Amino acid sequence: MTVGTSVVIMTAIILVIAGLGGYVILVFNNLVRLKNNIHKSWSNIDVLLKQRSDELPNLVNAVKGYMKHEKGVLLELTKARTDMLKAQTLSQKARADNAITNALKTIFAVAEDYPKLRASENFVQLQQRISGLENEIADRREFYNDSVTNYNIRIQSFPDMMLANVLKYAEEPLFKASEQEKKSANIEV
Repeated sequence: MTVGTSVVIMTAIILVIAGLGGYVILVFNNLVRLKNNIHKSWSNIDVLLKQRSDELPNLVNAVKGYMKHEKGVLLELTKARTDMLKAQTLSQKARADNAITNALKTIFAVAEDYPKLRASENFVQLQQRISGLENEIADRREFYNDSVTNYNIRIQSFPDMMLANVLKYAEEPLFKASEQEKKSANIEV
């Protein structure tokens, strides 16, 4: 083997190693970016959950004078808010969020039976504010689930899964609706 051939072989080996190293760095950076997008999107949901939670005492105060026979609904909402404030994990927050959403639906449905409450400007403003927050939360849940799906696909795809396994990257859970939310509403006409 000549010196020129040896140089060509060594250059090819160095280029292959550099290419593989570059590819590993690229995959690693993409996985980190995807994982950080998940955390960012959950933080965005968390901000809205906090804003909604801050509005709940105002809503309870606005309706409790009118809904004398609906104390169970108000207690359920108050308990769900307490659970949300105490929640540490994503699944605990998701359960508390689902409980709050269900309690709010009940309160807004029951409010239909109280014309004076529906006519209250304070109640109407709170209902609009909370409904707006609910819509924003739904949008952010969708973005969160998109981020989780992209990440989960990458860590399950070859060859990215090899690096993901080495880094011990695991699947992230999707934000799912509760069984209660999946049930269709009974609407009486």
